Amino acid sequence: MARMSAEERRESVIRAAMAEFAQSGYHGTSTDAIARRVGVSQPYLFRLFPGKKAIFLAAAQRCLEDTRRLFEEAAGDLKGEEALHAMAAAYTRLIAEEPERLQMQLQTYLAVSSAEAAGDHEFGEMVRRGWMELWDTVHLPLGADVGETTTFLAYGMLINALAAMGFPPDHRVWNGLYVSARVQGASG
Repeated sequence: MARMSAEERRESVIRAAMAEFAQSGYHGTSTDAIARRVGVSQPYLFRLFPGKKAIFLAAAQRCLEDTRRLFEEAAGDLKGEEALHAMAAAYTRLIAEEPERLQMQLQTYLAVSSAEAAGDHEFGEMVRRGWMELWDTVHLPLGADVGETTTFLAYGMLINALAAMGFPPDHRVWNGLYVSARVQGASG
């Protein structure tokens, strides 16, 4: 078996960190758990990243970037309502098929809140930059309409909350969302 490069190992750490942080959050995840999941020692982990905070930032940034890329690919050359439904369907499919993505997003927002309250603004600055990149990615396909962009992202946050609370796909709480924004299996 070929040896992984430092960049490949770093990528493995980010993927493992996303899974660990998604389950246990920033404060509840140990670097030892991440190292074990990747199959490296903690000293090696710290050769790739200077500390737990840097690992979390890389994982949170990847989560935001993956979501931005998902919207970009789903919209493609579509505009307006077609783009809206394509992006909504792609997102709800993602969180249904990979719930750890949703969990990582929620852990990211929680970590920002906690860090900001403690006077550490680095998490928040990075997440706000990532959020603005999401905003910009959906804004143009939605006709550069601030109201449409806000509504789309607000629906996304509502979907996050409903999915995180475990509402089943056929629950009436989903009925107010456009069909493409409902979790798989939800009926109208």
